[in-house]
Amino acid sequence: MYQYDEYDHQMLAERVAQYRDQTRRFLAGELESAQFLPLRLQNGLYIQRLAPMLRVAIPYGCLSAVQLRKLAWISRHFDKGYAHFSTRQNIQFNWPKLEEVPDILEELAKVQMHAIQTSGNCIRNTTTDQFAGVASDELEDSRPWCEIIRQWSTFHPEFAHLPRKFKIAVCGTRKDQAATQVHDIGLYLRKDANGETGFQVLVGGGLGRTPVIGQVIREFLPWQHLLSYLDAIMRIYNLEGRRDNKYKARIKILVKELGIDTFREKVEQEWQHSINGPATLTLDEVSRCKAFFTDPAYEELEDSNKAVQDRLGSDLLFSHWMERNVAAHKKPGYRIVTLCLKATGNAPGDITAEQMEFVADLAEKFSFAELRVTHEQNLVLTDVRLADTPALFDALKQEYLATPYTGLLNDIICCPGGDFCSLANAKSIPIAESIQRRFDNFEVQRKIGNITLNISGCMNACGHHHVGNIGILGVDKKGEEFYQVTLGGSSDHDTSLGKVLGPAFAQDEIPEVISKILDVFEVHRQEGENFIETFRRIGMDPFKERVYAKVD
Repeated sequence: MYQYDEYDHQMLAERVAQYRDQTRRFLAGELESAQFLPLRLQNGLYIQRLAPMLRVAIPYGCLSAVQLRKLAWISRHFDKGYAHFSTRQNIQFNWPKLEEVPDILEELAKVQMHAIQTSGNCIRNTTTDQFAGVASDELEDSRPWCEIIRQWSTFHPEFAHLPRKFKIAVCGTRKDQAATQVHDIGLYLRKDANGETGFQVLVGGGLGRTPVIGQVIREFLPWQHLLSYLDAIMRIYNLEGRRDNKYKARIKILVKELGIDTFREKVEQEWQHSINGPATLTLDEVSRCKAFFTDPAYEELEDSNKAVQDRLGSDLLFSHWMERNVAAHKKPGYRIVTLCLKATGNAPGDITAEQMEFVADLAEKFSFAELRVTHEQNLVLTDVRLADTPALFDALKQEYLATPYTGLLNDIICCPGGDFCSLANAKSIPIAESIQRRFDNFEVQRKIGNITLNISGCMNACGHHHVGNIGILGVDKKGEEFYQVTLGGSSDHDTSLGKVLGPAFAQDEIPEVISKILDVFEVHRQEGENFIETFRRIGMDPFKERVYAKVD
């Protein structure tokens, strides 16, 4: 993980002191609400339906055990003993007191954490694949490049007041687990014919009211020019992006209105002014960042273990967990383990202070004291010895963290919805729970196979419903909460946006609607097909006919 230097520590200390004074002045009546609004947003503080919400940055999803313990401590002392992981690999506290937020920021700074640029019209937390650096199919570790982007974008004076928020994702793995194509800028690591590293650059992706898949603006960008090219994109957006209408202010609207070819021409022209300027990356700078992401002290191990094999044959629950939650590792004798935060009855992505401390202990014992937060709102221990998986499984069961649902129906992505968010049209968490209870059986979910179900409480799409194989969107119908269902979305390399099934449903209808959708899938699927493959082959009509069929 990246380690802060003296400059980083000083910068954070000064920022905390600055915000403490801003908060004091606001509470004393010296700052009006309109003046305080951009100041608190720059420090990650929202005002939600019932209380403030503080969003804390977890750069590209990487956490240490020490940092996780600090988050647990904060949740106990300043919140209600739990927190929520978001789809951007950050963590949110839903109940802090406004006057205590400077104290929280001071505590975060002690463990090299902050809430800077987690909100507001700026470049947000850069995200990446949760298996970066350890995936068996990885082209290259994306984390150093994310760190380079983080350092470039944090406090960048030119991009502190963009037309709208801006999100960047980087992917270096074969399987895209970062929803790269629905970001304002998406970067895929590539190698040219000579084996040199570069990036395929996509621009203009995003969800929300107008969901758009990003378009390729450059097939191969040499690594030396990463920041200068990002500068060029940002400058064109900053100059020409709309500021008169926040619903049309995202870069996706600008790209769509100009067309990708015209937008590309403008970027290329702007880039010529800086192509070999100060922003050009050097090998020394890249090496400096890569030095923070070296491999831990791996042992030389066999990639099989008799005790594990025996346990697989005698313990069905352990076998299920190994099947769904344990992935191949680049190093023989090690595995990547996902801790699924989707136990039935718990809000997806929520974690208690006790669980955080428990996972921190496990990370120190089993995974070199580091862990990851996933886009799917789960946690990952990246470097677990295969021989340790039985002991880890037994430990996880104690805190209800051994749910074997990773990648299955009940591994639901879900925003906090109307229970917390003032923007939401409808609740999300009760919908997720009703589906989880309906399908809370491993064999049932296993038979369905790999599938994504995403829920958003409003069109802002924080639950990424547009790219769920099944998406659910909360809508308001004359003051009543209803839910619109979409089918056919995907956030993998074959990204697609879901299509609306038809008229919205009442809350209590949703579990039965999902059952009917899955019935159609079961009837029409061919051997080896998953849900998205079947949907793409047969289309929407069979699902619509079954769900809306009139019963005599």
